[in-house]
Amino acid sequence: MNILLIGSGGREHALAWAMVRSPLCTQLHIAPGNGGTRDLGIHPDLDIDDHGAIVGYARQHDVGLVVIGPEAPLVAGLADDLRAAGIDVFGPSAEAAQLEGSKTFTKQLCDRMNIPTAAYASFSSHDAARDHLQNNPAPIVVKADGLAAGKGVTVAMSDEAALAALEAVFTGDAEATVVIEQFLSGEEASMFFLCDGTTALPFGSAQDHKRVGDGDTGPNTGGMGAYSPAPIVDEAMALRVQREIVEPTLQGMSEDGRPFRGVLFVGLMIDADGPKLIEFNVRFGDPECQVLMMRLESDLVSLLLACARGDLAGQSAEWSKDTALTVVLAAEGYPGSYEKGSLIKGLPDIHDETIQVFHAGTQRVEKQIQAVGGRVLNVTALGANATQAQQRAYAAVDRIDWPEGFCRRDIGWRAVEREKHDG
Repeated sequence: MNILLIGSGGREHALAWAMVRSPLCTQLHIAPGNGGTRDLGIHPDLDIDDHGAIVGYARQHDVGLVVIGPEAPLVAGLADDLRAAGIDVFGPSAEAAQLEGSKTFTKQLCDRMNIPTAAYASFSSHDAARDHLQNNPAPIVVKADGLAAGKGVTVAMSDEAALAALEAVFTGDAEATVVIEQFLSGEEASMFFLCDGTTALPFGSAQDHKRVGDGDTGPNTGGMGAYSPAPIVDEAMALRVQREIVEPTLQGMSEDGRPFRGVLFVGLMIDADGPKLIEFNVRFGDPECQVLMMRLESDLVSLLLACARGDLAGQSAEWSKDTALTVVLAAEGYPGSYEKGSLIKGLPDIHDETIQVFHAGTQRVEKQIQAVGGRVLNVTALGANATQAQQRAYAAVDRIDWPEGFCRRDIGWRAVEREKHDG
């Protein structure tokens, strides 16, 4: 089968790496891909915003499955146009993608389906939102309603920070919408479910690190590292998440006439009372996808195809018992401004079956790798536990020669501390 993968990040490199190992994959086409995906397939010159061109390319090259990595093409309706052309696609419709495209939409669904989540209020008026903050002091959470590449959320620990976040949402966009939420305490984790409209197949757990600096300091980013599985998501907790959050969501979406097909990323806050929904994403997380793909032992293409065709009932996913941990190497200055074009050396020196370096913001120029993005590499390791995976990942990081890059040095700290305590 010929497969077309849409996207260019670390998530897409990890998906490509997993898919080419499937006996079902005859040829992988990746648009646009990055410097690390060049050896995994064909890279057509396609504008992923041109849905007609993508449909035409898929037909011309007898593509049997299209896998859409990022959220923006999903919200823009790429999956709808492919399905209308009779092409199997992994990814939700534009209407179903509103679970990520609009936080207000998701909150209203939670209200209707009694899904546990933080109390909230939604505003399209700057003045009304500011009045709400005056009556609801920090700590409080301010969220831009639409897509924000994982960086539209401010956990404001002071009133000044909350007002500044509000200002950032409305500056330059007088018609913006903001969701202001109750601050939740507990431990964050993520779960993933493959969904075919009616069936939800659990597809692993992870914990990521959003803040740019060690000790969870500094501004939010798209993610500075992750590990899987999440220790707090044991079998009982996973079952609660499926029953209390995911199954009501699929039911509500089906009742609305917008059945959800694709991967549902469930961001959770877990406390003594159980799981509460922080947010949904309608695609694999980045960098969570990297650690999931390292641990997955099942045929990824078979599962994605079953999801696309509505055949998930009776399917299962098999996982390594090892822990996977990924460290993001980012360009100095990220998540603010950063320079592009610096050379990355030392990558050929990493030859270890427990290590994979997934590229994100890179391009290949002849035989050299250049950094062209904010988050550039995802150095990912498997280990018998989080401690060993962390040690292996940082040992690999230290073999990479890229003076213009930086990383956090404490990825996985929560799981490592738990292992020290338990050991």
